[in-house]
Amino acid sequence: QIPGQAHRFRDDKPGGHGTVDMYKSIVVSCDTYYYLLANETDIDVTASFMSRLGFGQKTGIDIEGELTGVLPSREWKRQRFAGKNYREEHRKWYLGDSISAGIGQGYNAFTPIQLAHAIAVIANDGVSYTPHLVKSVQSLKTGEVREIARDPASSLGVKPEYLAVIKNALVGVNREGTSAAAFKNAKYVSGGKTGTAQVYSLKGEKYSEHRVGERLRDHAWFVAYAPADKPRIALAVLVENGGFGAQAAAPVARKVLDYYLLGDSAVGPAPVVSQPGGDDESD
Repeated sequence: QIPGQAHRFRDDKPGGHGTVDMYKSIVVSCDTYYYLLANETDIDVTASFMSRLGFGQKTGIDIEGELTGVLPSREWKRQRFAGKNYREEHRKWYLGDSISAGIGQGYNAFTPIQLAHAIAVIANDGVSYTPHLVKSVQSLKTGEVREIARDPASSLGVKPEYLAVIKNALVGVNREGTSAAAFKNAKYVSGGKTGTAQVYSLKGEKYSEHRVGERLRDHAWFVAYAPADKPRIALAVLVENGGFGAQAAAPVARKVLDYYLLGDSAVGPAPVVSQPGGDDESD
């Protein structure tokens, strides 16, 4: 809670997670760690780095209608609320804006392809490629196959040892963290991250999916890549109004990865079902 303000920034676990470093913050999805980090990091610095991962812009995928999403910054907010119907206090960037953005909430708005692209860049040790739907085109008349040229790769510009810390934690998420149940007994090692996108703002009360309409329930997110040592696939799963990412989105990702890596005979785990009174589950 910011001094002098009524809004409370919550973590899903009552009593907190104890002593938390970066590895643990990712594995258990500790919001408080990122509230504190966002409090110490200028939003424009965050936005600059996020743009290098492809957020706030089109990925370049060869399909019409791709959106840029929203990557908030001070300048973005000034432009967003520049109209005559807004006052200067609407255009100002506040500490609370940064703290919400620190866990992907607030003004942030990203597309599934942006999330899939970002996790692919991390899986590729910082190497980025433009995503494509088409691998090759075959002529109906001649049978000639023309490969679609891959765009030149670009680099995230992050030291490999730093990315290794993140990738190790992403493996920990599926091995011992928030999505461990969904990936139990998997025949491959994978990296992943759960996410829960808030649909409406809490006004002092505790969130409960059983007390809100379905359209107001949280969206469930999950990103993953596998195998962890030599990635062949990266993906993003969004289950609208699905609740926690670990419960709704991670089991979907497990089935997709099983099918892609192990073939038609692969059988994934049963979906993780939310139990009554389980509103404090991690995302």
